Amino acid sequence: MTAPSPNSDPFAIDWGEPDDAPPACKVVLINPYELGRQSFNLAAPAALLKAAGFDVACLDLSLQKLDPAVLHGATLIALHLGMHTATRIAIAALPKIRELAPQAELAMYGLYAPMNAALLHELGVASLIGGEYEPELVALAERLRDGEHPSHNHVSVPLAKVEFLTPDRSDLPRLTRYAHLILPDGGNKVVGFTETTRGCKHLCRHCPVVPVYQGKFRPVQMDVVLADIEQQVVAGAEHISFGDPDFFNGPTHALRILDAMHQRFPNLSFDATIKIQHLLDHADLLPTLRDTGCLFITSAVEAVDDAILEHLDKHHTRADFERALRLCREHSIFLAPTFVPFTPWTTLDGYLDLLRELLRLKLVQAVPPVQLAIRLLVPQGSYLLNLAGFAERLQPFDQTLLGYPWQHADPRVDALQQQIMTTVMQQEDAPRGVVFKAIWQLAHDAAGLPAPTLEHADFGETIARLSEPWYCCAEPTDQQLQSF
Repeated sequence: MTAPSPNSDPFAIDWGEPDDAPPACKVVLINPYELGRQSFNLAAPAALLKAAGFDVACLDLSLQKLDPAVLHGATLIALHLGMHTATRIAIAALPKIRELAPQAELAMYGLYAPMNAALLHELGVASLIGGEYEPELVALAERLRDGEHPSHNHVSVPLAKVEFLTPDRSDLPRLTRYAHLILPDGGNKVVGFTETTRGCKHLCRHCPVVPVYQGKFRPVQMDVVLADIEQQVVAGAEHISFGDPDFFNGPTHALRILDAMHQRFPNLSFDATIKIQHLLDHADLLPTLRDTGCLFITSAVEAVDDAILEHLDKHHTRADFERALRLCREHSIFLAPTFVPFTPWTTLDGYLDLLRELLRLKLVQAVPPVQLAIRLLVPQGSYLLNLAGFAERLQPFDQTLLGYPWQHADPRVDALQQQIMTTVMQQEDAPRGVVFKAIWQLAHDAAGLPAPTLEHADFGETIARLSEPWYCCAEPTDQQLQSF
């Protein structure tokens, strides 16, 4: 079945070539991990590859195993590296992939492919494509089909606009197997996932998008996004999670999509990721978000220490965060802040200050406990390396960790981070308030201070959230690496 054109019925069947047509070149697309969502970054290239005449199979390693039958006969195997965790899993999977498909050309695409070029080439991956990768992925498959031998150690970061087709999700596990939405009343919704833009026009120093897109972003055509949403609704989606690095990089584009989506599916809810800076700059758009079904906004707050925020070049302050929270609450939209609480600049008192701030703002229920255990990741190409004096804090690049290790000047801070991560992993099914109390005690113990009682503390209201919280700018846990 080939992918439909943007203007055709996305559910119409094309019966393909006649029986005497030559066999298609087989391409296998593999997604190691993507926040528990059904991947746009498998479905989008699958559509373009099928339209170009290729036999395409998809594997999602978060839910599936490396199936010998799927890999058999593959000419090209391409793995999507959209996250640090996905990259670690992909590297672990390479020996098995080679064993099952020794004849296949190996490629990797996505943010972390060009960022780790030296290591990945050393491991035998011939082609690495970042940015708007789809056309080059198709061109690579065409060269292989024509009998050409692509040059090895090839790295490309194209940023030209892609003419997408409706993503082809037919070969992916059903939506009900992926992360679901948990409502405040305990109810659940099936979640779909799509993207309206890629890249980001901001240059936050710790962000993995920045080294690849360098302040640029690219839209996905509105009709493609809407067709993708429609096919997921038909497949059972009751909520859409927009995966853009920032939904308000192009606010006009975003609002047009929301308006059309809401007219077609008035009961469909959604969530999106938006910078604190954008929430303040576009505060007038919050009523529209609410009225078109926005349940919550994820925002990378990262810290409440203004000095750390300046190091990260976040372009917001602690006061800005509080103001954005107040605006969201005024418009009945939950704000789900994310944090990178353990950095080389973190102090024990600063960590306690973060915990006290979450209590004061009644945000304990809004923050997954894992967010309070995250340690700053410094990957290859990170803009943090441009920060004066920062590189001197780092150890040599570690190919196993895919990052530059660092140790805090105060060993108590590193010890606390490890204790908190262990506690979070051991109590991953416990209520957020219970885990917060344990973290509260550990942090006070580390500082040598008595922990004030939380017996009558107000942890805030339970917010709508996805069942699999995660993050992109941090080292993965052992549990995530076990997904392969």
